[in-house]
Amino acid sequence: MPEPSNPSPPRRTRLAPSPTGDLHLGNARTFLFTWALARREGWSILLRHEDLDAARASAETCDAIESSLAWLGLDWDEGPIRQSDDRTPYLDAMRTLGEAGRLFRSELSRREIREAAGAPHAGGEVRFPPELRPSDPADWGFAGPDVGHRFAMERGREPVRDELHDDLDFDPSAEAGDLVVWTRHGTPGYQLAVVVDDLRQGITDVVRGDDLLPSAARQQRLARALGVATPPRWWHLPIVHDAAGRRLAKRDGDDGLLALREAGVSAERIVGLLLQLSGLVADRRPRPAAEAIGLLDRHALRTLVHRERDTPCRLAPEDLAWLRS
Repeated sequence: MPEPSNPSPPRRTRLAPSPTGDLHLGNARTFLFTWALARREGWSILLRHEDLDAARASAETCDAIESSLAWLGLDWDEGPIRQSDDRTPYLDAMRTLGEAGRLFRSELSRREIREAAGAPHAGGEVRFPPELRPSDPADWGFAGPDVGHRFAMERGREPVRDELHDDLDFDPSAEAGDLVVWTRHGTPGYQLAVVVDDLRQGITDVVRGDDLLPSAARQQRLARALGVATPPRWWHLPIVHDAAGRRLAKRDGDDGLLALREAGVSAERIVGLLLQLSGLVADRRPRPAAEAIGLLDRHALRTLVHRERDTPCRLAPEDLAWLRS
């Protein structure tokens, strides 16, 4: 008799807020769409607070985000968990990368890198080129958690298969260069922490904003260096902009979920606005979060991506006035 094939792992995604401030309406749309897609497809959902920025993250903000998500009508199957609770998995990953010869010690500041390597990459990202890697073998490997480290990024293109975009490819070495994977403050860098957590928590589908599309290529390379060749399924959604075309930010506190809630705005009004601005419904009226489940399939999301590639979603003053009306 033939041996039974290994079943595919259960599909699983995550809501992964960064608790450095109140959620804005762009965050709300991404989390609403992630939740609705997962509930439609039967995936489980993990809530994970990415709270490693100790200078800005706080337990109080984690609690406030959980309250805002639940108020919006979203739920989850596991969690909440916080990255800051246990550094052990990140340290284990650093040892693995160090033993593979992919880490080097680096304490250079952004200014020092910029001055040594020339102008920053478009968009403000400062590329760390191979020329700045240390020549002393003693600076390679994992030197301990109190020292800053970078990951030596190999050259070449990295293909990314996204469920909502055409097949893409990036060149992480040319775009960002060698990544910070451990800070001099004793915490893992964002790219390492996300890769380690998604692997150990069994995340099969990553749904997030398309400002992180280049990070998919970087994270694939980090995962391969950790011994995992198959990436998660990527679903990158367009992000929401303000009336001037700037991406929404947490500094826009008056339009955050907590501020809107305290001003008496209903969660159903926010959901209705987001669905209408996204072209998923024709009329603007309050709607429960559960209504998004029936609207968000792969086709609808692909249509959204292609439409907003040319015409990004913008929150106009009249949209915000309607919320408060």
